[in-house]
Amino acid sequence: VQLQASGGGLVQAGGSLRLSCTASRRTSSNNGVGWFRQAPGKERDIVAAINWSGSSTYYADSVKGRFTISRDNAKGTVYLQMNSLKPEDTALYYCAVALRASYAIQRDDYRYWGKGTQVTVSS
Repeated sequence: VQLQASGGGLVQAGGSLRLSCTASRRTSSNNGVGWFRQAPGKERDIVAAINWSGSSTYYADSVKGRFTISRDNAKGTVYLQMNSLKPEDTALYYCAVALRASYAIQRDDYRYWGKGTQVTVSS
């Protein structure tokens, strides 16, 4: 499975972006998907995750109420809507497909990773 993340860019604080993650195969429609981010010099951390059907989601405390993860299995795409962006949201954002149908929080539970899309929030 190849993943393509897109939608990153430069935005002012308070602005919005929508990231998209498209899989090369429909296999990902049966698996949980997560969005991670990594800032320079920091660990790659979970941002949000969603189960195979979209009925269950997880958000890191730092993004609760601002970010929304969703998926369209017919299109093989998972989205991350990011609102009220802050400078501390600046990072390289990655999407990944989990090894199971439910969502996962640990990096080791993810098998397939995209190359990442850069999000930069200016103050």
